[in-house]
Amino acid sequence: MRAHLGDQLVIERTTTGAAKRDGEIVGLHHEDGTPPYDVRWSDTNEVTLVFPGPDAHIRHLEHGRPVSTDAPSVPDTAEAEAVPPKAPAPDPGDIGRRVAVERHRQRLSREETARRARMSPGYLEYLEERPGDPSLATLIRLADALGTTVTKLRGGGMDLPPGQGHALLHPQLRDIGPEECRTLLSTHGVGRVAVTASDGRPAVVPVNYEVVDDTIVFRTAPDSTPAAAVGSEVAFEVDHMDEALSQGWSVLVVGPASVVTEPDTVRRLNEHAHTTPWPGGEREMWVAIQPAHLTGRRITPADG
Repeated sequence: MRAHLGDQLVIERTTTGAAKRDGEIVGLHHEDGTPPYDVRWSDTNEVTLVFPGPDAHIRHLEHGRPVSTDAPSVPDTAEAEAVPPKAPAPDPGDIGRRVAVERHRQRLSREETARRARMSPGYLEYLEERPGDPSLATLIRLADALGTTVTKLRGGGMDLPPGQGHALLHPQLRDIGPEECRTLLSTHGVGRVAVTASDGRPAVVPVNYEVVDDTIVFRTAPDSTPAAAVGSEVAFEVDHMDEALSQGWSVLVVGPASVVTEPDTVRRLNEHAHTTPWPGGEREMWVAIQPAHLTGRRITPADG
């Protein structure tokens, strides 16, 4: 038995042949597509590790029937053929934006991503920059090329907290060195700052941040919870989790926070910020966190 990400695992009743349970394969543990699989069951939306028995078979979602891994690749012409999805179609453009974000996160060029997904770079450019509704075959190839799932590219599970999948069978937790921590922090994104709020209680809030000369900076309002960071030592955390593979990393910055007051520095931050604060509103106070301690950890398979 061999499968690809996005294939469907079907468990049948041995007496009637009717489907008893089915789910999407969202994680592979072997490069050749052999079991076991991480399966998101359609009836519960839970992800479990499955070792398929004799009553199970793989079904390709595009055709709704079992296929062999030796079947020919879907030609590029299928990219223009929309297959009616089981769930309501996503808003036009959402999939393309998620593809672009995941591609940039992995530092993949458009050409390399297109090569991995067996499609033309021109079509990938169209998908990322214009509203589109690609076929399921295209989504499966893109998810495989980007190391993610069709469900994630479609925006599934947005209202669920991350990390609901099963842990690795043999996980390894290792420390990350300072240089790798700086690389993972990169230049911008969303992180969490831990502060003592005005009522004296601890609080952890997400903020859009930038990295300027190894200093963490974020924009907020003077009367907001993140502004409570000013004048004290705070903790700032960034992480990423791969739901399909049950692995990920986290980076923790600890250091004093202060207000950026130099006019030229504030002007440059405003001009070169990668994004405005997601909560909106007037948030013109820049807060800087100078790292005094920088640590990180990564969870991978023991043989990774």
